[in-house]
Amino acid sequence: MTKVAFLGLGVMGGPMAGHLAAKGHQTAVFNRTAAKAEAWAKTHRGRVGESVADAVRDADIVFACLGDDPDVREIAREAFPEMQSGAIFVDHTTTSAALARELAGEAAKHDLHFIDAPVSGGQAGAEKGQLTVMCGGEPAAYARAEPVMAAYAKMTKLLGPVGSGQLTKMVNQICIAGIVEGLSEGLHFAKRAGLDPLAVVDVISKGAAQSWQMENRTATMVQDKFDFGFAVEWMRKDLRIALSEARANGSQLPVTALVDQFYAEVERMGGKRWDTSSLIARLKGS
Repeated sequence: MTKVAFLGLGVMGGPMAGHLAAKGHQTAVFNRTAAKAEAWAKTHRGRVGESVADAVRDADIVFACLGDDPDVREIAREAFPEMQSGAIFVDHTTTSAALARELAGEAAKHDLHFIDAPVSGGQAGAEKGQLTVMCGGEPAAYARAEPVMAAYAKMTKLLGPVGSGQLTKMVNQICIAGIVEGLSEGLHFAKRAGLDPLAVVDVISKGAAQSWQMENRTATMVQDKFDFGFAVEWMRKDLRIALSEARANGSQLPVTALVDQFYAEVERMGGKRWDTSSLIARLKGS
């Protein structure tokens, strides 16, 4: 088994760290809100680090799942000087590809390896150990980390050099944005047309319109239930990153930009923490 550290015990990181411990890896954890780390330790086998340095010092692999670029930069710069030579830092946070490349360069100065490894699957995927992990980094470092990530992943894949994982996650979010808006409009149209939306979806989900969102979110969208899942504010962060990258590489993302504006409307409705399927809520008054 591997000595690991996990930094960040939110709705994603907490379960992921729990799966590592359950698989027998020697797990140390750290969270800036200490109460979360203490609560985690009550239900999982592992050690709570008193600081970032204390958590990472003996780890062969350090995992992080944090909020945004500034959070990752701050924690990584605390961790790198304390990590043992040859260790791997795996960042599961969704960040910019530029940050991944920046931190890979800093890691190398400390004789460390860096893998950007954003995930898809949401809180449910983290809790069930069924995440999809998109990675960028050196093949040798990935080969060492991949069997350990298998504790909470149904699939991991190395897409290319550092930054490739983050770029792939951007593609993931671009696709989801359009799909959720299309499903929202379809359900809205069905209801206005006098159809039973659930009956309609029961039929069309067996054909080309089928999607994960249709299978897993239709019922709650029809019931106006959004107090769960992947929050709108997190999706807007991800779309901001994708749109910024698109401006840099010349990509045209008109639908993504429009859906981001729609999510801004949902936020103004008080839906900052609602699930991303809440796009349908803005159509209710139209």
